[in-house]
Amino acid sequence: MENKHHEHHEHHEHHEHHEHNNHEGHETHGGHDHSHHGDFKTIFFRSLVLGIPILFLAPMMGIKLPFQFEFNGSTWVVMILSTILFFYGGAPFLNGAKDELSDRSPAMMTLISLGISVSYIYSMYAFGMNTFIYKNHQVMDFFWELASLILIMLLGHWIEMDAVSSAGNALEKMAALLPSDATLIKEDGSTQVIPLSKIKKDDIVLVKAGENMPVDGLIIHGETNVNEAMITGESLAVKKKVNDSVIGGSVNGFGTIQVKVTGSGSSGYLAQVMHLVETASNDKSKAESMADRVAKWLFYVAVVVSLIALLIWGITQNINVGIERMVTVLVIACPHALGLAIPLVTARSTSLAAQNGLLIKKREAIELADHVDMVMMDKTGTLTEGNFKVMHYQSNHEEVSDHEMLELFASLEQHSSHPLAKGIMEKAEQESVDLKVVSDVQTIAGVGLQGLYNDKQVKITSAAYLDKNNISYDQSLFNELTSKGYSVSYLLYDEMDIGVIAQGDEIKKTSQAMVQTLQSLGITPVMLTGDNENAAKAVARQLKIDHVHAQLLPEDKERIVLDYQNKGNTVMMVGDGVNDAPSLVRADIGIAIGAGTDVAIDAADVILVKSDPNDILNFLKLSKNTNRKMKENLIWGAGYNFLAIPLAAGILAGVGFILSPAIGAILMSLSTVIVAINAMFLKL
Repeated sequence: MENKHHEHHEHHEHHEHHEHNNHEGHETHGGHDHSHHGDFKTIFFRSLVLGIPILFLAPMMGIKLPFQFEFNGSTWVVMILSTILFFYGGAPFLNGAKDELSDRSPAMMTLISLGISVSYIYSMYAFGMNTFIYKNHQVMDFFWELASLILIMLLGHWIEMDAVSSAGNALEKMAALLPSDATLIKEDGSTQVIPLSKIKKDDIVLVKAGENMPVDGLIIHGETNVNEAMITGESLAVKKKVNDSVIGGSVNGFGTIQVKVTGSGSSGYLAQVMHLVETASNDKSKAESMADRVAKWLFYVAVVVSLIALLIWGITQNINVGIERMVTVLVIACPHALGLAIPLVTARSTSLAAQNGLLIKKREAIELADHVDMVMMDKTGTLTEGNFKVMHYQSNHEEVSDHEMLELFASLEQHSSHPLAKGIMEKAEQESVDLKVVSDVQTIAGVGLQGLYNDKQVKITSAAYLDKNNISYDQSLFNELTSKGYSVSYLLYDEMDIGVIAQGDEIKKTSQAMVQTLQSLGITPVMLTGDNENAAKAVARQLKIDHVHAQLLPEDKERIVLDYQNKGNTVMMVGDGVNDAPSLVRADIGIAIGAGTDVAIDAADVILVKSDPNDILNFLKLSKNTNRKMKENLIWGAGYNFLAIPLAAGILAGVGFILSPAIGAILMSLSTVIVAINAMFLKL
């Protein structure tokens, strides 16, 4: 990479980063993380092998179905298979219930566990009574319900896990930015390659051209330009000379430098960003999902109603009738339809999203999107294209046409691989200029490029060079161009200003409409950027964004997100660089732009594959529709349970109506089917 050759970029200078210790501890709430309960797909298929024979051999709530049969000893087969199924297939739910109860927040897992445990324990009691005491099968068992419930719940969880792709590990990707060893310069001047872990503060390391910086430090010898894009998200290479600081993980350009270590390993800047990501992901309050809230109410209702049923039937009839009623209530309370209500919508929503270039990694993101009132966006690469384009060029000499000026500019720039050079070469190609032969081209440190054309010296420089050498140029044009956030370069021929080129990072075509739509939805757009104030405000003015925070480090972005959250806002963050990772994790919903870094993508809950800001609106629209479907499904799924529980308890026994377990089972199946069909009708 050529030297960084336009000094106006000094706004990218690296601010000293501070130790980031201002984390208040946050408790993790509710919500349930299913990931540690094993691979649901494997458990489901193994359980299916155990469950199918039970469904064929055990009656459904006392009724023999047309396809069922029995043989001598079949009750023993059912009992043995049910026992294995309960302890194997039921384990994820029992473990989940243990977690929920230890958090004092019973929800879906507790409700399922209650249903399967009661079914199993009462069925074992029935099996014992029927096999050893009454020979004529007087006690109804619930082995069929146990098997069907475990299978449906495992299927629901597998569908959900499958739909929501596994999150990658942002921390591993960050760690990979640091090389595994470094070249230590010893006191006698010789060098030795040693593992990075052995490098200490104040050591001096040698970093060759093109290598990743192994440590944070100060340059004590040499000059170079450094690509910090993967750290700061800004695409421009930054010029570095003696006494400038470098960040571990950034990429060294053309120069070989010696760096005195100020931080390495766990004390380095990258390690601090990793620490931020880790604490933010632990702190991120696990929003309690809708299904869990409904399940919590169902759990309390079922327990209370079943105890009342036990009491009343136990007193008015006998204890056996009381127990059977209680068990029937608890089994009917089991959320078959509820267990599928959300996963089926999630699966449909996730596949719709994928077809439209949205990858949803966390289900909670969809449910939370309804409450978002702040959308924070990184500038470079999110609202803007992240690649420089020539916005203005003109000759400053009457004998040189604009076209000739561009020709000479490009003839010199073709020798550079700088991002600004790329923009100029693209423009030259569009204008089909003929490139001239410029000889003896060299980088002038801190200034730009120079070469020989027609035996005269040509140079590309910054305004700072013109000021320093008292070369006159149009100051008002310069101010006008920089106020738009452009990068300005001058062409000198024989130390005389003959032309100027201004480049800007183009705003994405869809950014403006997206910002307006957000505002019309009552959502406040906020711009966060590591770029300079001028460039940030210029873009914000064009997009009509009122809230702008510029010259930010990763910890600043993360702190701003936290500040807004502490004020009660639900924050969505959209970004694309390592510097966005902590804020993506900290935000209630983190959205990564697909063209960004792997680290940002892993830290996010949602990925916009097409890097189109408009997809933010598609995500919000999809979330709205998905949430509506989820609510409808919860009403269908749980509505059945809330209605069936008091009927099963015998609330209408006075008028001669008690919901028989068999009718309960049929209604339960019906609500499951309705929920499945409703999920399929979800549209974007």
